[in-house]
Amino acid sequence: MRYLVVIERAGTGYGAYLPDLPGCIATATTRGEVLDRIRDAIEFHIEGLRAAGDPVPVPTADGEFVDVPAA
Repeated sequence: MRYLVVIERAGTGYGAYLPDLPGCIATATTRGEVLDRIRDAIEFHIEGLRAAGDPVPVPTADGEFVDVPAA
């Protein structure tokens, strides 16, 4: 499966989350590290859903950058 991961820069590092997997998050000091951690978090999250007998959400989120004039 291929999920959209949103990465946000925070004061001291990065955070990542998935709109399609509520509660699945990761934080780290570098972008590369947060990507590694969110991959692990996704696998762990999906394993937990399956173990609980819950359905694994199908990826539906999509993203796009939009250019706008500077204010």
